[in-house]
Amino acid sequence: MDVTTLAVTLISVGGTLGGTLGGAVLSQRASREQDERADRERERDRREQILQTKRNLYADLNTTARAYRVAARDAVQAAERGENSEPAVLDAAKEAWADQYSHAQMALTKDVLEVASKLNRALGVGYSVVKQLPSSPDHNEAYKRAKAWFSGPLSDGVWLLRVTLRHDLGVEVDPHFQQTRRQMLTALNSARGNLERLLDAERNQGAGSR
Repeated sequence: MDVTTLAVTLISVGGTLGGTLGGAVLSQRASREQDERADRERERDRREQILQTKRNLYADLNTTARAYRVAARDAVQAAERGENSEPAVLDAAKEAWADQYSHAQMALTKDVLEVASKLNRALGVGYSVVKQLPSSPDHNEAYKRAKAWFSGPLSDGVWLLRVTLRHDLGVEVDPHFQQTRRQMLTALNSARGNLERLLDAERNQGAGSR
């Protein structure tokens, strides 16, 4: 075999090997890029699923809080009109909120949990307001107080929960919201404490008169 033939043969073999190796490298690169793209898509789907679960949780929490407040308010209005309200409606709303709040406690962020916790106590006081109406020594004052609670502080508390949830989801953005949230929580706590003391005083008065 002369030099020329040998050179042609080596070039041919080298070209074949180079093509084979180059094809293998390109194939591996394409496979790696495809795997990385699939990983990114799975991660994106996972984040979207987590976000959707969070949205559903927040929607249910907001819905049950509003339904609880409305059921209690309607019970007060019905009692004031002298109508027989269905206690099962209020009790069902109370249980629905309690169940949703219990589930949410395991998933809420610190700020959201603080609002939900304060609202939970406020809703509980509202329930006591309704149940204590028949035994109140001054029915006119009791109805006035109840309506003020459900249309004022408690309504604000439910609104605050909704806006807090929207902020946590990034749907609503207000740079001053943290200050607003703190002020509204302070006002809700103060109003709840005052109402609790009035209810306790009425119960003690009723117990002492028996």
